[in-house]
Amino acid sequence: MNAALKAQQRYRELAILSAGPERLLTMLYDRLLLDIERGEAAQRAGDWAEANTQLQHAQSIVAELTSSLTDTWEGSAGLRGIYTFLTQTLIGANIGRDPERTRACAELVAPLREAWHAAAESMTPAESTVAARA
Repeated sequence: MNAALKAQQRYRELAILSAGPERLLTMLYDRLLLDIERGEAAQRAGDWAEANTQLQHAQSIVAELTSSLTDTWEGSAGLRGIYTFLTQTLIGANIGRDPERTRACAELVAPLREAWHAAAESMTPAESTVAARA
């Protein structure tokens, strides 16, 4: 790996390590949508190995998002249901090599991503500190 790539990777690692919880959540959603879109593109190109890699990574992100849910938040049950549906659909899209099902996942994730970004941007610094302690 050349020096520029090492520096870029180190920058990403530091960005993740220094991010607050709301930023980490939006980063996960950004990457989730990217993985799904890349998976769909690979499926449409017939690159099944790449599609599998992307869709499995997307499934890992959904698993991480699911594990971060707490029962203290009243919306967690509904979001857990969405994550379960998303996981099942990603698996089915991957196994069935179905780019339309993959597209449906992207269409489900995109508005959630936007909502979490809006919520994160609307938090004041004090709220961010309280959220980090929760």
